[in-house]
Amino acid sequence: MKYYLIAGEASGDLHASNLMKSLKESDKEADFRFFGGDLMQDVGGDLVKHYREMAYMGFIPVLLNLRTIFKNMDLCKQDIEKYNPDVVILIDYPGFNLKIAEYVKTNLHIPVYYYISPKIWAWKKYRIKDIRKHVDKMLSILPFEVEFYNKYDYKIDYVRNPSVDSIANREHANETFEEFIQVNQLPEKPIIALLAGSRKQEIKDNLPTMISVVSKFPDYQAVIAGAPGIDTTYYQAFLKNTNINIVFGQTYRLLQQSQAALVTSGTATLETALLRVPQTVCYKVPVKHISSFVFKHFFSVKYISLVNLIAGKTVVKELFGKYFSEKNISDELYAIINDSDYRNKMLQGYDKVIDILGKTGASQQAAKIIVQSLKPKG
Repeated sequence: MKYYLIAGEASGDLHASNLMKSLKESDKEADFRFFGGDLMQDVGGDLVKHYREMAYMGFIPVLLNLRTIFKNMDLCKQDIEKYNPDVVILIDYPGFNLKIAEYVKTNLHIPVYYYISPKIWAWKKYRIKDIRKHVDKMLSILPFEVEFYNKYDYKIDYVRNPSVDSIANREHANETFEEFIQVNQLPEKPIIALLAGSRKQEIKDNLPTMISVVSKFPDYQAVIAGAPGIDTTYYQAFLKNTNINIVFGQTYRLLQQSQAALVTSGTATLETALLRVPQTVCYKVPVKHISSFVFKHFFSVKYISLVNLIAGKTVVKELFGKYFSEKNISDELYAIINDSDYRNKMLQGYDKVIDILGKTGASQQAAKIIVQSLKPKG
């Protein structure tokens, strides 16, 4: 069968690539065409547009790049029609993907499946109308989403979480600290990992404060997990007069050798928890007091990190909006490094999250559902 996939950022590229591998196992004739990234391209198929040319974050960047966004959308619609796949599989990225879903269902009448639900349970619940109308099957990776969608009489399939698979199948899982620092030519000092986001705007907003914080911990070395698609030169502008190192393509290796981590919100918070690394979630937003008010009064969730959302309680401290400050982040980092009771309580919370998410096999389960549902009946 022919599969058309659309992923608009680094995490989507990762999860889509694993899904593609599993689809090839279930369907020996699988043929792929996609908007995505390097990992999807490594699996095979035709890359139409790289996510680096699509990832705009925030109102102003989106506004300034509207022409490019619409051009990409038109390209995608025309390319899907020309390719005429058996199914279109959307991976998160709702601003773009829900528009594509509407076009495909309305004009092309091709089945539309969604792998990794948009976070409409946090805000923009009105999007449930579009999902019910234009998405044939939703494959969820977060257990609490099943109950949410049930409230709107929309049945979804929970296929387990692909981050569990990524962590379980990671390379260098048994690497020692000595081997890691030798390979990367790092000093022999305990590590604080800095995960400042996957987009330039996130890095620009968060990394300077992270750097200021870790400078107060001279017994530790800070190492940045370089984001896919972000060039080294972009980071260097923030690293003048510091001895901070960057590693690319080694986020899991870095985390498993770290004593603590400063992490922006997103999939990285969950991955850090799955590797049982104590973390501080810190995320800078513009007009911080107004942002805190908006989150409190207009969002439908209590937390921004996947760790806390899955646990249903505060496992990691979330320092965003009015709580984002150098002092607050420093105090929290000091606590997770030096307060053993506090640190152990966080690790126990991680264990609960790991237990809730369950075993591996997300992409295999998703692929099985996709292939079986597309097979001709009878």
